[in-house]
Amino acid sequence: MTAQTMPTRPAGPGRLRPVPWRRMAWVNWRQHRVALAGVAAFLGGFAVYLWLSGLQMHHAEAAYCHPAASISCAVNFTGPYSESAIIVSIVLQAVPALIGAFIGAPVLARELETGTFRYTWTQGIGRLRWALAKLVLLAVAVTAVAGAFTVLFAWYNQPWAAAGYVSPFSARTFDLLGMVFAAWTLAAFAIGVLAGMLIRRAVPAIATTLAAYAALAFATGLWLRERYISPLVTSSASPPASSWAISGWYTKGGRFAFGDHGSGIANTVRQICGGPCHGTHQDPAQLLAQRGYTHWTSYQPASRFWTFQWIEAGWLLALSVLLIAVAIWLVRRRAA
Repeated sequence: MTAQTMPTRPAGPGRLRPVPWRRMAWVNWRQHRVALAGVAAFLGGFAVYLWLSGLQMHHAEAAYCHPAASISCAVNFTGPYSESAIIVSIVLQAVPALIGAFIGAPVLARELETGTFRYTWTQGIGRLRWALAKLVLLAVAVTAVAGAFTVLFAWYNQPWAAAGYVSPFSARTFDLLGMVFAAWTLAAFAIGVLAGMLIRRAVPAIATTLAAYAALAFATGLWLRERYISPLVTSSASPPASSWAISGWYTKGGRFAFGDHGSGIANTVRQICGGPCHGTHQDPAQLLAQRGYTHWTSYQPASRFWTFQWIEAGWLLALSVLLIAVAIWLVRRRAA
């Protein structure tokens, strides 16, 4: 009888005593220490860069951006640091996907692919304890690290918010602030875990995790997030400062006329002028208003930022728990 064919539980009174959780945690660290050390080195170096760059931005904003709209602010703060701030946001938004792909996906898939899990189950570590020991500690660790980075990024982003260049709902910063970044990191980890359990091969599970996470993130940012709460509607020239403008349209006589994006405005203005409006410096919006058109804007006020954070973090947490629970159920139910 070999380790590949040995029963997963010894029968009778000679059953092995369960391995203590502390020793199981040590084994997990030994198995995943290379990946965890690599992630820690990358995030540590990135944190140092954020700290040093953030100090420079805080000094520049305090020295040149009072008032914020001054030429000095644009030359000495916005110009030198805007490109690096965008790159930082892009890199940080990719961190959850990388954690899900390179930590979450292989955590079960590697052992399932090589077959070493069968030997583990004969050493006093049953299926449930094996899955819990592997998943819970890693899930807590990656979520805690993401939470720490949220605090650091909020401090890093503070000069841009103070100068009025970034709103709370900005696509560049919303999912990096508050509770959402940690929730997205946990969700990416859970997606990777379930993909690894279903596919049982590390490399395909990594690719599947990246694709699934990208699809979920884009669907949330482009469609789902703006529907958490019904937006407010205003006919003023622009919504309040720091709000999230969602859509705009024109009405005439209380009926929808056309949207404020696309060819509707240009075609209507051309009809009003009887052709191209050459020789006039009148703003198209003023011209439309004089002809009875009313511009409407739907928006989410900045005061709803934390409400949106709670909603998004809540459903991501529920999704993560569900995916990990399904993975554990499959561990217990699927044949070795």
